[in-house]
Amino acid sequence: MERSRDWMDQAEGDLDHAKSDLKLGFYDWACFSSQQSAGKAVKAVFQKLGAEAWGHSVY
Repeated sequence: MERSRDWMDQAEGDLDHAKSDLKLGFYDWACFSSQQSAGKAVKAVFQKLGAEAWGHSVY
């Protein structure tokens, strides 16, 4: 089952959350949400290319 669109939708939501947290001065949550967004975006790309993304590293 190919779920790259689902992963990218979640990544975009996390990025929106990070931007909101940044504006409100919640820097720790902005960093966390940004990291979550990056991880989900990488998983989306890997899935779209037919590769597997395992673990929590974004590199």
